[in-house]
Amino acid sequence: MIVRAQTSLRIASFALALSLGLLPALRASAAAAIIPRAPDIAATSYILIDAKTGQVLIEENADEALPPASLTKIMTSYIAIEEIINGHLSLDTPVHISEKAWRMEGSKTFVGVDTMVRAEDLLRGIIIQSGNDASVAIAEHIAGSEEAFADMMNQYAEVMGMQQSFFMNSSGLDTELYYNTMSARDLSIIARETVIKHKDYYPIYAEREFTYNGITQSNRNSLLFRDRNVDGLKTGWTDAAGFCLVASAERDGMRLISVVMGTASTEARAIETQKLFTYGFRYFETHQLYSEGQVLANVPVWSGEQSAVDLGVTEDVFVTIPRGQGDNLSAALDVEEAVTAPLANGQVMGIVNVTLDSDLIYRGDVIAMQEIQQGSVFKRFIDWLTLFFSNLFS
Repeated sequence: MIVRAQTSLRIASFALALSLGLLPALRASAAAAIIPRAPDIAATSYILIDAKTGQVLIEENADEALPPASLTKIMTSYIAIEEIINGHLSLDTPVHISEKAWRMEGSKTFVGVDTMVRAEDLLRGIIIQSGNDASVAIAEHIAGSEEAFADMMNQYAEVMGMQQSFFMNSSGLDTELYYNTMSARDLSIIARETVIKHKDYYPIYAEREFTYNGITQSNRNSLLFRDRNVDGLKTGWTDAAGFCLVASAERDGMRLISVVMGTASTEARAIETQKLFTYGFRYFETHQLYSEGQVLANVPVWSGEQSAVDLGVTEDVFVTIPRGQGDNLSAALDVEEAVTAPLANGQVMGIVNVTLDSDLIYRGDVIAMQEIQQGSVFKRFIDWLTLFFSNLFS
C-alpha cells in the first residue's frame, strides 16, 4: 500500500532562500509574470534549453535531421577534449599535418603541410577559427584516419542519445555525394555536455580571436562581441545548411543554450538567437527545489533500533519554471505505508513528485539518510503486534 505525504515546497524553498540570502529575489517574484507566446524565429529549425536542467523552453522542428555545416566541429572538439581528459592526448602533443589536412578547402587555421602542430593550437583552430584543416589533422591523429574518427563521432552520438546525428567527416564540409546530419535537439545535447562536462576547456569558446602561423582570425560568433552574457559556442555555414549558430549565455546564475539552423545570413542567425535568449531570460528562471543531503521527511520505522528515519535527496535538484510561479509548486512523497528495519544508508525508499499546477516537472528517488539496524526480538514482537492490531481495526 502506498501512502502520499504532502509537503510544502513553498516553505522548503523559502527556508533555502533565507540561507542563501535570496529573500529579496523571492519577494520580487511573488507576483506571477504573464508569459506571452514565444517569438517567431526565422529559421528552419531551432531550440532553446536551460543548461542546468536540460528543460526545453522553445522548439520548432527540433528533431529534423539537417546538414550542420561547421557545427559538426562541436563534436570534433568534444572528442578531442575527452581524449585529453582520459590521458590519451595532451595539449602539448605534437600532431602531424598530412597533405589531406593541408589541402582542406573552406575555413582554415593555415597549418603547414608535413609540419608538427601542438594539439592545443589545433583545438583553438577548430573552435575559434573553424579550421577544416585543424579538424582533419586532429581526427587523423586520434583515430588514424578521418573515416575512423567519423565512426567514433557516431558512437559518441549514440551514447549521448543524439538520435538524428550521422557523421561522415570531422569538419562538416559538404560534398556532392554526402553531408553530415544533426538535429537542433542533438546539437543542444552536445552543447550542454560541452558546457557542463568540459567546464575547464569551455572558456576557449569565448575567445574572440586566435593567431596561428602569423595569421590572426576572429571568432565567427558575432554575439561574443555584442552581448557580454554570451560565451560560446559555434557557427556554421554551407549552401546546404544555411547560416547556423549554437550559442550559450549566462545571466544572473541562469544559463541557456540556443540552436538556430537554416537562417538567411550571418546577421539573421545572431538576431534570431538573441530573440530566443531575450525570451528565455525574461520569462523563465532556474529554480532550486532541494539541495544535496536535504531531509524531506521523517517517517516511522518498525522493528528497528530507532523508531524513525530521515528521507532525503542525494544531489541538488533544479527545475526551470516561468518566473513568479514558485508559489504554485507542490510536492508529494510516495513511500511504503509500513517501513520496516533493517534499512541501509542510501537505500531508495520512495519517490518525490513535484508539480507546477497540474504538470509534473520533477520525479526523483528519495533515500534513507541513516542506517537502521533491526531491533531486539522483544522490540520486533511488540511492533508486529502493534501493526497486526492496527491493520485489524483499520
